[in-house]
Amino acid sequence: MKDSDYLKKLGENIRAIRLQKKMSQVDLAAACDFEKGNMRRIEAGRTNPTVVTLIKISKALEVDVIDLFKF
Repeated sequence: MKDSDYLKKLGENIRAIRLQKKMSQVDLAAACDFEKGNMRRIEAGRTNPTVVTLIKISKALEVDVIDLFKF
């Protein structure tokens, strides 16, 4: 698997959890203190989020960070 494939899968997982929680992308971005465009890039797998970013996302989604990596 290429690096870009991992980022894409990570973004897909974040999106799936967000939708399960019935949150919009705007809501999640606001809860993380990000701009919507940043959240869009993360979910699309077009950026490599930092550990701190992933912690913020997991807290906003009320899941463990490891749940974002269930490939």
